[in-house]
Amino acid sequence: MTKTVNHWIGGKTVEGTSGQHGPVTDPATGAVTTQVALASVEEVDAAVAAAKAAYATWGTSSLAQRTAVLFRYRALLDAHRDDIAALITAEHGKVHSDALGEVARGLEIVELACGITTQLKGELSTQVSNRVDVSSIRQSLGVVAGITPFNFPAMVPMWMFPLAIACGNTFVLKPSEKDPSAANLLAELASEAGLPDGVLNVVHGDKVAVDALLAHPDVAAVSFVGSTPIARYIHATASANGKRVQALGGAKNHMLVLPDADLDAAADAAVSAAYGSAGERCMAISAVVAVGAIGDELVAKIRERAEKIKIGPGNDPTSEMGPLITAAHRDKVASYVTGAAAQGAEVVLDGTGHTVEGFEDGHWIGLSLLDKVSTDSDAYKDEIFGPVLCVLRVESYEDGVALMNASPFGNGTAIFTRDGGAARRFQLEIQAGMVGVNVPIPVPVGYHSFGGWKDSLFGDHHIYGNDGVHFYTRGKVTTTRWPDPADAPAGVDLGFPRNH
Repeated sequence: MTKTVNHWIGGKTVEGTSGQHGPVTDPATGAVTTQVALASVEEVDAAVAAAKAAYATWGTSSLAQRTAVLFRYRALLDAHRDDIAALITAEHGKVHSDALGEVARGLEIVELACGITTQLKGELSTQVSNRVDVSSIRQSLGVVAGITPFNFPAMVPMWMFPLAIACGNTFVLKPSEKDPSAANLLAELASEAGLPDGVLNVVHGDKVAVDALLAHPDVAAVSFVGSTPIARYIHATASANGKRVQALGGAKNHMLVLPDADLDAAADAAVSAAYGSAGERCMAISAVVAVGAIGDELVAKIRERAEKIKIGPGNDPTSEMGPLITAAHRDKVASYVTGAAAQGAEVVLDGTGHTVEGFEDGHWIGLSLLDKVSTDSDAYKDEIFGPVLCVLRVESYEDGVALMNASPFGNGTAIFTRDGGAARRFQLEIQAGMVGVNVPIPVPVGYHSFGGWKDSLFGDHHIYGNDGVHFYTRGKVTTTRWPDPADAPAGVDLGFPRNH
């Protein structure tokens, strides 16, 4: 009998009742190993109702109570790192070390949430007028929801719900149906840490579940990470329903390599950032922009390194890159490589025919490197989300920045140079939300915020850090005057209130 991943609602596993299920595949073998229950509208309603009921007490709980739970949760997550990573590898396919890194980056936000007491401190101005004080506080929203992608089934949920619940909200998580098990384990460990029933709920599903969350009147805010078309839809739909929205979309991240750069370091960084996690990450470098005469040497160095990467099952300790998430996605990624030459690119490495002995039915693809790519080619314009690196050639720094700024995406970017002046100028001139200087994947640490510009972000708030706290709370300002016991009644004054 096929194992079923069910929902987690009100502090316990709840079997799906819709009768609809989706397949969960081991990408290394191509075999369906599990099925996941796909929620109906009524099941989403049940999860939201559980969260709403829990908010009645969690929303007024003390900061000490919340942080005590989060500290215990952090310890349990640390103790179960390998268990969480194993689930990620089994359903996503990424190598175990990469999965462990994902868990570590998620833990950063749990640690930030443990220190929420300092993030939620208010402000006070005394004597703004005679015996008048003004204070500002931040309060929770209520029930909030998160819709997360397949490529980071533990990290991205952990970018959302720890901060949300630390701020006093309750949470409904709708993870990707392609790799759902890690989300359930995160919720079970939270319950073990003492999180009250209903504060964190996991409901699995497809578009039916997503649309139910976007329309539900008791959901105050929605966080999303995924592709740009879906991010745009989430933002428009949830906003039309009166919800606060942060929707992080896709990317086409560029790495500008100046002639003075250390080309060995740049090649190492390009290979790591383009092919790590099989390119299935929104912060992957997918376009290297080579300035001047260094292009041939840089491409040769990238090729030399890429050819040595060992591809294999994620649970093999010798594997450096695993398979793609589905066969359909593998075929789509391959199509960009097979069509590249016809659109003017030089195919330096073609990974489309790659297989792994003993795992021939897995969703395998090798590393592909495309040189002299034009900006009007499909391989450049689209977010491929696979191990395909495009190299573009420009004559000058100015040409490179102009090319990069013309992209509709503005997620992350990097420059490789020894010139501090050029690096400083790049930071100011580039139109992207996250910038690396000799750092290829500039994902901010937990106490700064993650988010892009342009078509990489819909909404006003970046995720986690200060922006995350502000997204999951709303401000309130109170102006207070207490009469001195010695004062006579002030009388009626119909004039505009004065501050001095």
